[in-house]
Amino acid sequence: MSVTHSKTLRSLSVITDRATHALSVVAGVLLLAMVVIIAWGVISRYFLGAPILGLNEIVQLNAVALAMLALPYATSSGVHVRADIFDRLIGWGGRFLGDILTRCLSILVLYHLTERAWYKAMDALEFGDTTNMLALPLWPFYALMAFGMGLCILVFAVQLITIIANRGAGDD
Repeated sequence: MSVTHSKTLRSLSVITDRATHALSVVAGVLLLAMVVIIAWGVISRYFLGAPILGLNEIVQLNAVALAMLALPYATSSGVHVRADIFDRLIGWGGRFLGDILTRCLSILVLYHLTERAWYKAMDALEFGDTTNMLALPLWPFYALMAFGMGLCILVFAVQLITIIANRGAGDD
C-alpha cells in the first residue's frame, strides 16, 4: 500500500474512532439518564404514590437512542459477541476470507436497514408521527437509528480496507 493511501486510511480511522468515541460518551450519558429516570419512576410510584406519566415511552425511546449511538463504538472496539471455534481449523486464509465476508455482509445488511430507517424518519417527519402518551416526535429516533447504523457501516468499511491492505496480517 502506498504512503498516501496509508495516511488516508489512518486519517479516516482516526475520524471514525473520534466519532464513535463521542457517540459512546453520549450513549453513556443516556444510560445514566435511564437509570436515574427508572429509579425516580420507581420511587415516585411506590413511595410517593405519583407515577411518572409516559415513563415507558421515555425509557423505550431512550433505549433506542442508547443502542444506536453505542453500536458504532461496539463495532469499532470489536466487543460484539463472536465465536472463533473454527479459527485453528480454517487457518489464516479462512479467517482472512471470513473477516472480509462478514464485513461485506454486515455492510450490506446495515445499508438496507439504514435506508429503511431514513425513509421511516422522513415519513414520520412528514406525517407528524408521535408517541401515544406524551406525543413525542418519532422522526429524531428513526434518524438516530439511521445515523448510528450509517457510522457503523463506515467503521466496517474502514476495517475491511484495513484487512485487505494488511492482507490479514493484523489478526485480532
